[in-house]
Amino acid sequence: MMNNKRPRISLDKAVVDVRQRELGELSARNFAKRLAASEDLVLRLSIYKKLEKHQGCVNTVSFNADGNNLVSGSDDMRVIVWDWETGHSKLSFQSGHSDNVLQARFMPYTDDRSLVTCAADGEVRHAQILERGVETRLLAKHQGRAFKLAIEPGSPHVFYTCGTDGLVQHIDLRTAQATKLFTCYPIDDSRAYMRVIKLNAIAIDPRNPNLFAVAGSDEFTRLYDIRKYKWDGSTDFGQPTDCFCPPHLIGDDLVEITGLAFSDQSELLVSYSNEFIYLFTRDMGLGHDPSLASSASAYTEASEIGLNHSAVVASAMDANDKGVLQVYKGHMNRETVKGVSFFGPRSEYVVSGSDCGRIFIWKKKCGELVRVMEADKHVVNCIESHPHSTVLASSGIETDIKVWSPKALHKAILPTNIEEVPKPSHFRLFCPKDDVYANDDDDNNPLFNIEDDSDDDYDGPVSELSIFPRNRKPTIPYDDDDDFDEDDDSNENWRKITISFQL
Repeated sequence: MMNNKRPRISLDKAVVDVRQRELGELSARNFAKRLAASEDLVLRLSIYKKLEKHQGCVNTVSFNADGNNLVSGSDDMRVIVWDWETGHSKLSFQSGHSDNVLQARFMPYTDDRSLVTCAADGEVRHAQILERGVETRLLAKHQGRAFKLAIEPGSPHVFYTCGTDGLVQHIDLRTAQATKLFTCYPIDDSRAYMRVIKLNAIAIDPRNPNLFAVAGSDEFTRLYDIRKYKWDGSTDFGQPTDCFCPPHLIGDDLVEITGLAFSDQSELLVSYSNEFIYLFTRDMGLGHDPSLASSASAYTEASEIGLNHSAVVASAMDANDKGVLQVYKGHMNRETVKGVSFFGPRSEYVVSGSDCGRIFIWKKKCGELVRVMEADKHVVNCIESHPHSTVLASSGIETDIKVWSPKALHKAILPTNIEEVPKPSHFRLFCPKDDVYANDDDDNNPLFNIEDDSDDDYDGPVSELSIFPRNRKPTIPYDDDDDFDEDDDSNENWRKITISFQL
């Protein structure tokens, strides 16, 4: 149970700010920024509008640069542009995709008439809003889902994409051509069953747009410098300039990364499934080859003396003043690919959705959880910050978008039922492709062969059997063959499935 008591907030600083603004000692811009970052406003966030027009899960929401328009994409394969202040849609059109739209973004400096999208069909598309309607065209294709795209800051033409095929592409709208930069592979041979790293996230450093980070189905975030790419194709660009990972997660094949975000100070926020969210500064990198890096840190030292996982994390938090990794916890990230983002004019807060249907807000500097908001009956996947106001937009499994603003009369307190979520039990599941629904009475050819994680003799395709707490509903996701090469004879008798069930 968490302590609900909050220290009384003094008004002295606010009064001083107002006085300085009136005397001209504090600019109107800095006054607005201080006000927008006020914890008082964060504690007063409540639902301002519900935007309702999609017919499926809303997988992406994004503000334009001015903050007056919001674009969304959904499982219904439609893209909608909203006037979020009135709650009305300004434009709704078919994206041209044949599967769930996973991300939609305005291109800057185009008067919101140029949008780019990517989807579960692997396509990357460009939509142009014309006087006579909307025209969409195919720009690039991934083999598997195209999860995310990242727009070069300040550019109306250039953006990057990534997908579950491990491919990163650079696209310039002036030529409508996609350049395949590289395919992301595992760091070492310990994951022979993983042909490529399925990429879930990509982000560009706003202070240095030459740098971008990608992450996905292993524990490492990889940082690349586009200046090292030879556009004539004369070099292999697959080598990162730096890698980031909490030392205690190196070698952990039960986690993956679902979300990335850069702050205006070039800090890197990384959200792990089955784990927590971490904040990296540039000096925390492990180098281009993390297998060679030293892991001397508070995490490693705590692990070596036999502390349990919670104590290890607590040790790292206590050591934060010494430049050790900051951690944010309390949410659940297991069921879907969740984003993570900063909030506030100077990235003063960290925000994330959760499997419990809530939004979590932490102070960036100390990791203190300051706000939890009920936002979805099922799962919250996306949270986007307004570019200059204390406003959030969220979406998830429900078909609406919720816009949050600080309009509540009373400040909220933390609920009492937030508990640290234990890591689930994991097993590797081997399933013969031809005998999943047949021959299950054959003792020599069993339907399922479940091995625990201590069995390292088999290096073929594997999946995980995850045992979740009692409050999780049983799910059987669809087959996912993205990790396997159809032409590889060693994989022809196997297929990868994932089963989650309730104890």
